[in-house]
Amino acid sequence: MSDASTEQARSIVDSVYRSDSRRIFATLVRLLGDFELAEEAMHDAFASAVEQWPRAGVPANPRAWLVSAGRFKAIDTIRRRARFNESLSELAEQLDAKTQASGSAESEDVEDDRLRLIFTCCHPALAPEAQVALTLREVCGLTTEEIASAFLTAPPTLAQRIVRAKAKIREAKIPYQVPSREDLPERLDTVLQVIYLVFNEGYAASSGKSLTRSDLSGEAIRLGRLLVELLPEPEVMGLLALMLLHESRRAARTSPTGELVLLDDQDRGLWNRDEIVEGKLLAERALSSRRVGPYTLQAAIAAVHVDAPSAARTDWEQIVGLYDVLVRVVPSPVVELNRAVGIAMRDGPAAGLKLVDDILARGDLADYHLAHATRADLCRRLGLNEEARTSYQRALTQARQEPERRFLERRLAELG
Repeated sequence: MSDASTEQARSIVDSVYRSDSRRIFATLVRLLGDFELAEEAMHDAFASAVEQWPRAGVPANPRAWLVSAGRFKAIDTIRRRARFNESLSELAEQLDAKTQASGSAESEDVEDDRLRLIFTCCHPALAPEAQVALTLREVCGLTTEEIASAFLTAPPTLAQRIVRAKAKIREAKIPYQVPSREDLPERLDTVLQVIYLVFNEGYAASSGKSLTRSDLSGEAIRLGRLLVELLPEPEVMGLLALMLLHESRRAARTSPTGELVLLDDQDRGLWNRDEIVEGKLLAERALSSRRVGPYTLQAAIAAVHVDAPSAARTDWEQIVGLYDVLVRVVPSPVVELNRAVGIAMRDGPAAGLKLVDDILARGDLADYHLAHATRADLCRRLGLNEEARTSYQRALTQARQEPERRFLERRLAELG
């Protein structure tokens, strides 16, 4: 094979890894029944692809090839280890027979291995914070640092949660399957939280050079659609509506050079009307059920934003009213912060600043850069330049995403 063909094959391997590695991993977990073995098998399969595809050509179905290669690699690994542990020889034979029988079988309920894996990771035997952390790491491939940022906690703490959760699944023999329809509702809250955290990491990346990660937000929306098909409950529809309405603004959130563009300054002609229409229809269906939860309320707030023909004509009265309900349904300092922004837009920056100062005075969100950035902006609007500068600098020390850091630096420079 020529150097150009070799380079092309390796480029395809890289592309498949970026787009499909977590799907392949989830399928291998189903076939092999073990996280660590599946992870090792997946990497072995991609290593084989790097070696073989340039010589033999790219297979017609790369994902199926990689799953098959990973399965055989895992069985070979167990057989090699069986030389030192005879009990593993029987395990290898069982895996061989099991994967041969189930390799092409699909669940009658959910035709997606990652959704099965989510429900496994969200098993009630695991602590709630461990359920979310494990799913983000194993299903979606987020790094420990990214998950820690989403949880506003330290990476070593998250790493320990993930290790303990894997051990619990192994020791308790938690099955890799979708729960029965009767058991689904009690498992749903954590699954929704997981999907939304994945979306948030894609919509506003916690760190790095890019403001967004379309692969993650697209994955979250895809999982949200699957969940709506599986369980069309109001909050499931509300979550999908919320993600679509946020995602509709993606193209307008950055300048052509990758700089952050605030909502007030966005070109609304760039918003995706198809996603807006779909999101609003889902939100209306969820609201009509009268079983309104936090995701549906947030979707309703997002719908008010996308309905406004301009920033100046946003219905802040309605937004604050929805936040009043939301803060009662899910009391949290982040919801309070967002409500404070709405009140600042409705009643003026001084009213919003008082609320933000109250939140920070309690010690809540002290390490949350957006809280300090919000305070800085309100001080700037009030002409309190020294206080604004202090809060911008505090936010800058905590921000890890480069477009946000450049935005904060520009605000500081504007203060003189």
